[in-house]
Amino acid sequence: CEVGKGLETFGCTISYNSKSKKPSITYSFYSNVKELAENNVIIILCCSLTDETYHMVNKEVLSTLGKEGVIVNVGRGALINEKELVRCLVGEYIKGAGLDVFENDNASNVPEELFQLDNVVFFLHTLLYLLQSLLRRLLQL
Repeated sequence: CEVGKGLETFGCTISYNSKSKKPSITYSFYSNVKELAENNVIIILCCSLTDETYHMVNKEVLSTLGKEGVIVNVGRGALINEKELVRCLVGEYIKGAGLDVFENDNASNVPEELFQLDNVVFFLHTLLYLLQSLLRRLLQL
């Protein structure tokens, strides 16, 4: 896992979730995302979107992550239930989020609340969508 290797250089303790434990990976393994959230403060999603991973981060996982928890999504937008993410960020049930993707690829459908929150960071990929959306909105005026 390249993300794990990169974070390890900063002294981070790395854990992971997968369908099964990988013998070649020495990081702590958790069989489901809820267990991962129970034992970590930051979760970074960098997996593909499948029927099994759709909304893998849901209300239960976000609640388990808790008030000090941070979720980072550099995988696919629909890995996170975006409505629950917004609810948890607005209600400060989790500390924050870093987003490189949105649940819906159409930037005009991104929840407005995300843009108004100080506890959300957008990465370059999402900034391009946001600029496109802003330009579309300005052209409609």
